[in-house]
Amino acid sequence: MTFLARILEEKQMEIATLKQTYRPTIAQRKPISLFDRFQQQKQLQIIAEIKRASPSKGMINPDVVPAEQAKMYQAAGAGAISVLTDTPFFKGTMDDLAAVREAVELPLLNKDFILDEIQIDRAADYGADVILLIVAALEKDRLHALYDYAKSKGMDVLVEVHNEEELSQAQNLGANIIGINNRNLKTFEVDLAVTERLIEKIDTSATLVISESGIMVPADAERAAKAGAKGILVGETLMRADDVAAILGTLKVPVGAKQS
Repeated sequence: MTFLARILEEKQMEIATLKQTYRPTIAQRKPISLFDRFQQQKQLQIIAEIKRASPSKGMINPDVVPAEQAKMYQAAGAGAISVLTDTPFFKGTMDDLAAVREAVELPLLNKDFILDEIQIDRAADYGADVILLIVAALEKDRLHALYDYAKSKGMDVLVEVHNEEELSQAQNLGANIIGINNRNLKTFEVDLAVTERLIEKIDTSATLVISESGIMVPADAERAAKAGAKGILVGETLMRADDVAAILGTLKVPVGAKQS
């Protein structure tokens, strides 16, 4: 069984419990638009991630205090913050998301494996502005239904793809934010060439492209920016950093002028 299949099996059990125990509220706040914040910037924008652990790397920073980490990210110039809320595999919680919402004013991405509308309700209740939909994890009808549901709540949706077929599905949705994950979710191998290959098929004047996974040094950020990405999602590198501000600063490179 692949990493992704194991995670999704566990997630289905979590959703079954959630439907029995969770009652959504009516959100009082208006979500902040990640698209609007990132798309017109001249520097590569960074979604800085709070992640205690991962299936591929094990424990990364188990003692992190999410609110304090988020404040560091905001002070260092992050454009948005991603909070991993999956517990079994990434050791995150929804309380992490709520704590970060209280601490910062940046757009927040609820990074999780979303398969059901109730997870979107919960994300909004806990302060998320953006949700993640992974094309590889969803049947076509489910992908469309969840995308439309999140948009109806005023939230942005980061639609994550790994190959040409998934990209085509994201484009058929009309997704205006596409995350290109350089990590194969079946093998967890990373290759930055995935962003370079797929972005050639995207109109970056109308679509915000975020390059995800494997961004560790300035050369990686420059490579993503040159390809046409306006943002990068960086987790492990920042979670292991002794000087978050210094590392984050080196990744904010000029956005490349991709030729159409």
